[in-house]
Amino acid sequence: MNNLARTAVGLAAVGRPAYINLGRDALPADRTVEAMRAITFDVLDAAYTAGVRRVDAARSYGRAEEFLAAWLAERGHDDVVVSSKWGYAYVGDWRMDASVHEEKEHSLERFRRQWAETQATVGVPALYQVHSLTVDSPLLTDTALQEALAELVDAGVRVGFSTSGPAQADTIRRAFDLTVDGRQLFTAVQSTWNVLEQSAGLALAEAHKAGALVQLKETLANGRLAIEAPESVAAVARGRQVSADAVALAAAYAQPWADVVLVGPAGTDQLAANLAATELDLTDDDLEILAELREKPGDYWARRSQLGWG
Repeated sequence: MNNLARTAVGLAAVGRPAYINLGRDALPADRTVEAMRAITFDVLDAAYTAGVRRVDAARSYGRAEEFLAAWLAERGHDDVVVSSKWGYAYVGDWRMDASVHEEKEHSLERFRRQWAETQATVGVPALYQVHSLTVDSPLLTDTALQEALAELVDAGVRVGFSTSGPAQADTIRRAFDLTVDGRQLFTAVQSTWNVLEQSAGLALAEAHKAGALVQLKETLANGRLAIEAPESVAAVARGRQVSADAVALAAAYAQPWADVVLVGPAGTDQLAANLAATELDLTDDDLEILAELREKPGDYWARRSQLGWG
């Protein structure tokens, strides 16, 4: 499979005015609904023209599902694989200075409400995921919620989960052990993996080997690897005459167990730079150098928690 076929465009950066990501100065200062909708359309048009056929949204990504549904209806594309997520609710009221932008709740009531909202907005996605599952999530012990998710499986919807935090590997293994009536509940996972945060790699490789769909998110470490690229990343980029983000993303594509690599551009220029990675083959020496950038998971997630919404 070529790397464009392995690529998904995530809409976290364009579905709402504020997001935890560096490099958002590419967006206009006046981030009206209309302006963000137009940017979303531009990004999706450019991605589709390039050959990307996967798009990832979430209930908490502001109006991402709404923008995506409008784009699909207007363009008439019927070959786009849509995934979305439930569990966080967007509460930022379209304000840059909101004190809280999203609230998390893994409950049966929220699942039922957000599943209905997703269906009403973008239709039935090919993949519906629990947003940001962690080892302390009540979902892991809530049998009623697990049974409700299993109803989606029975209806032909693939059910997965995304992970965050320093214990991603433990979460992945525990989630894939969940069964309902003897059947495995989850068959897809979307985890943070980048050259700074590689701790989930072994668990993801195990999931891939067992037949799960493995997707990598936050592949640029919320923009750190593009805007504040370590010198080793920048050096490889200079040698290949590409941008630092292309090198960081190429490292994600180089993982044989990664079925899908997500990019989250805030505009078409960032998308073009990201997609350069699909044609970049890193050498073993390059990958060894990049592997040495790994941070301790606790340090990485502590740094991420300090990033502001902008």
